[in-house]
Amino acid sequence: MTPSTTERILTPTPDDQRVARHAAAAIVLTVAEAAIPLPLPGVKPGLANIITLVVLVRWGWREAAWVALLRVLVGSLVLGQFLAPGFFLSLAGGVASLVVLALSRYLPPRLFGPVSQSILAAFAHIGGQLVVARAWLVPHDGVFYLVPVFALAAALFGLINGLMAARLLAEHSAPATGDGTRSGLVR
Repeated sequence: MTPSTTERILTPTPDDQRVARHAAAAIVLTVAEAAIPLPLPGVKPGLANIITLVVLVRWGWREAAWVALLRVLVGSLVLGQFLAPGFFLSLAGGVASLVVLALSRYLPPRLFGPVSQSILAAFAHIGGQLVVARAWLVPHDGVFYLVPVFALAAALFGLINGLMAARLLAEHSAPATGDGTRSGLVR
């Protein structure tokens, strides 16, 4: 069947398919994370950021940005938060962390790997959310009293997510042995 003059057929490239797969994985983690009871609103592990970090290291910032932004958009639609305050908080945090990840590419890779990038991105994410919260939702400086709690959570979850991303990257890059396993891994 041939398309009409007004019909366009879009054929996804392998890059498009890869972004879609990674974004889908990040969305699943976002939805799963929404089911975790939180001790304080806004303090989440950020498990989807593991996917973003792996994509950043393996395929670059452009694809990582697509994955992160698609996760925020589709995750908010699935969770029923599109255009709600939570969407804007997540978007602000996501954009802030993407800016920091873009800048971190210029840091010495020997010193700034996935763990360091994850921690920096986690702090940027919290910072972006606090700026939006202060400017729009809580127009009072009292919101900054939460900075120590959020900073502790950013450091902890940034470290854990960075270690998980580094582990995934190491597993993928380790050469396969004859028995189908990867060599050089701590079991």
